[in-house]
Amino acid sequence: MISHLKGIIEEKFGSSLIIDVNGVGYEVMVPTPDFESVKLGEERKFYTYHQVRENAEELYGFLSLSAKKIFELLIGVQGIGPKAGIAILSLAEAEEVRNAIANADAAFIAKASGVGKKSAERVIVDLRDKVGTPSHYGASRLATVKDVDVQPDEALDALIALGFPLKEATAALEKVDKSLPVEERIKLALKE
Repeated sequence: MISHLKGIIEEKFGSSLIIDVNGVGYEVMVPTPDFESVKLGEERKFYTYHQVRENAEELYGFLSLSAKKIFELLIGVQGIGPKAGIAILSLAEAEEVRNAIANADAAFIAKASGVGKKSAERVIVDLRDKVGTPSHYGASRLATVKDVDVQPDEALDALIALGFPLKEATAALEKVDKSLPVEERIKLALKE
């Protein structure tokens, strides 16, 4: 299983990237916010989900570990496959999608390409209790290209890497001041 790739962005097309890792080019499908934030020629790390099917192998990549965990939750919902999961995460940055699910904003989720009203409602029912509390209340907003500023929460990613489920990691960080350095936020969250 390929869990992450770190390499040079060689090509961008559609919603995929070619990432050169020591001379080997990996095609990775990414959500729109991640696609828009990377530039050709820069080195980036992507957390990946490797799907192996009977007739194909595909890689889906995310700039943050929390986005990958949300993707894994999404594809665990009946009727939501990897392409629909990427479409949902392409609506806005991962935290905004997580917040929409926590707020039961099915109308926001239904705006994703290939995701209908019933599938969006199923996502809400299945995942609302698994994504943690909302970071803010009210309707979620769609990102525009100029809005896209993917700043993964390194403290959240670290807690997930330590084995915390997304819901518990989010709850622990909720009580910690976001202006503190990442290391301090992690220490305080671990004390919760």
